[in-house]
Amino acid sequence: MSRGAPGAHRATSARGRAVIAEDSVLLRTGLVKLVEMAGFEVAAEVGDAPGLLAAVEEHRPDLAVVDVRMPPGFTDEGVRAALSIRRDRPSTAVLLLSQYVEERYAAELLAAHTSGVGYLLKQRVVDVEEFVEALRRVAGGGTALDPQVVAQLLVRRPSAPLDRLTPRERDVLALMAEGRSNAGIAAQLVVSESAVAKHINSILAKLDLPKADADHRRVLAVLHFLGMATS
Repeated sequence: MSRGAPGAHRATSARGRAVIAEDSVLLRTGLVKLVEMAGFEVAAEVGDAPGLLAAVEEHRPDLAVVDVRMPPGFTDEGVRAALSIRRDRPSTAVLLLSQYVEERYAAELLAAHTSGVGYLLKQRVVDVEEFVEALRRVAGGGTALDPQVVAQLLVRRPSAPLDRLTPRERDVLALMAEGRSNAGIAAQLVVSESAVAKHINSILAKLDLPKADADHRRVLAVLHFLGMATS
């Protein structure tokens, strides 16, 4: 449902507007609180894909938080809506939420869009700090991939290139693929940022990945390596 009269908006927050599409009323209520905690104005909350597309058309949000499976079929309605949003309104970042790890949905979204997108398991919502950080990162043009998705992709890929990496470099690569910054990786691994930078340079060299200044370009390189991006 729209929050307020149709066509009317509260003053836009510092981080912009967001719409939420989730058929579970309980989870949707919690998502509203978390999205607002991240600094966004929730312009609309809906329970199905048609409602999502209508809300995006009306409110032109900066961020859409979308359940993968919604009425009426509970299959891939959210993914298809997300792809439509990214095609028609590329300035709207999209964070997909899924009950289970479904690699093909993450790959489908990331195949065409490697910035301003995310794919997380719903269980991540309970880690408020991490989830809020992921919302902000995606809305800022970055990427947020669920650690379980990254782990499965790393296992599934042919092992020869990864065999060049040390265990620590594999840890760093996985966190890079999640979309974390150098500071975020350092905090997660309890090492210095300079150590992280050295690991990243080594990873790029061993895997023949191009060096990049911006976080989203670095993630793009990792996604290419994981076989999830085509350009």
